[in-house]
Amino acid sequence: MKIDNNTVASFHYDLADAAGNRIESSRGGQPLAVLHGAGNVIPGVEAALAGRSVGERFSVTVPPEQGYGERREGLTQRVPKKYFRDGQRLRAGDTTMLSTLDGQRVVTVVKVGQSVIDVDLNHPMAGRTLVFDIEVVAVREATAEEIAHGHAHEPGGHAH
Repeated sequence: MKIDNNTVASFHYDLADAAGNRIESSRGGQPLAVLHGAGNVIPGVEAALAGRSVGERFSVTVPPEQGYGERREGLTQRVPKKYFRDGQRLRAGDTTMLSTLDGQRVVTVVKVGQSVIDVDLNHPMAGRTLVFDIEVVAVREATAEEIAHGHAHEPGGHAH
């Protein structure tokens, strides 16, 4: 079976920047399972997965516009500490999750004050060319529930 819209693709990946510096890897853990066509991964990876089959290994170089976007200067915001789960422990340079009206967002701490934290709202990988080494380990038809929810479920389902 080939990866197409409304299939669930499971794959391992190694991620590096354009200079070859390792950023992260799924190897040694569970493969990433995504509902193809639902935008569950960055566009450059989703496009590269289309038409692939179990056992295929390949590399894809993803420019910023097909990844996490270009960095936008001045995209900072001052947020009261009470909105951070770990606000008292955060330091400049840390990344953390911030709840927004659009859901959870990864932000980078720029400055910590007494009662507020200045954050950079750009994704930490915005503006970076990324290189993924991918190995497709499973492909299956998505369930009706997965399609309705817009994402893959773990074996045995899950609760929302």
